[in-house]
Amino acid sequence: MYRVRVRSVPPVVLALRRFPNPRLTGIGAGLFASLTMFVLACIDRLLFDSSELVYGLLFLPVSALTALWVRPADLVTAPISVPIAFAVGVFPISGGSEGFGGQVMGLVTALAVHAGWLYGGTLVAGVIATVRKVRLMRARRRYVLAQGRGPAGERPPRAAAAASPSGAKPVRAGAGSVGTAGTAGAAARRPQRP
Repeated sequence: MYRVRVRSVPPVVLALRRFPNPRLTGIGAGLFASLTMFVLACIDRLLFDSSELVYGLLFLPVSALTALWVRPADLVTAPISVPIAFAVGVFPISGGSEGFGGQVMGLVTALAVHAGWLYGGTLVAGVIATVRKVRLMRARRRYVLAQGRGPAGERPPRAAAAASPSGAKPVRAGAGSVGTAGTAGAAARRPQRP
């Protein structure tokens, strides 16, 4: 007798499956990341006195969620929208001086100082988006192969279909030798019935 082994799903995976799993467009993912980082930066300014460490640590999960929640057609936008969200969010904690020029200089300085967090979050989003894209391509390939080979419509592989059993070259329709073997040329030109 054969025993069927049922694999149990770990409780962590079951808990993660209960979380929401939205599918955002590219613009929606960018807006989600930007608004979330702006709100988190405001909270960081109020509670933690504009701590760069807190802001950077909060940026990493937002980057991961953005790459996980973007829909498959817009996966390429995740690594692009995450740095923009970082720049939008760093504005409240940049600490620039009075005036427009001072605010811009504070923002540029904050982006330069926090470049490690910026690259880290972008890398997280890029890796997650790449893994999701590879999984989608493999699933699509399996689906195409399953559609091409079924019990009712078994198709031979291309190499086997192209080669004839005798090892001779396949004859094109309408191509045949006329002359010495007139019957062979006529047989080659005649359409074959299945």
